[in-house]
Amino acid sequence: MRRATAVKGSGHWDVSAQIDQVALDAVDRYRRRMVLTGDAGTRFLLDLPSATMLGDGDGLVLDSGSIVRVTGLVEPLVELSASTPMALVRLAWHLGNRHTDVQIVAGKLRFRRDHVLEDMARQLGASSAAIEASFVPEPSTPHGTGHDDDHRG
Repeated sequence: MRRATAVKGSGHWDVSAQIDQVALDAVDRYRRRMVLTGDAGTRFLLDLPSATMLGDGDGLVLDSGSIVRVTGLVEPLVELSASTPMALVRLAWHLGNRHTDVQIVAGKLRFRRDHVLEDMARQLGASSAAIEASFVPEPSTPHGTGHDDDHRG
């Protein structure tokens, strides 16, 4: 089976090397290892050293040197807007407090359709619109504190 062991960022690879493309949703674009099949039937193992967020237009470099382009799969999303920047920050806080993946686009917030979260946002004064688009959530940060918790000195 062919293997993809490297990623070249969008715009940083030769498009003439492209042999196929693979459409992935936001969950499947954050991977280290999985078997994928491109739109033209190219089957390969994604085998990266660590989990990587693949972006729309990135190229997966196969062991042969050829490239499979990554495209973001269209997903059902909701897009929120608020009347003031502070109201948008408040919405973002409430979504983050619920560990919701969120994308920030031109002063609006997007997340996967969820009627409970949509109702909460409307109760907080948000305007919402159902859309379909590629979802690119903000990257998560590690939950660790980054320091030694042994304080015994």
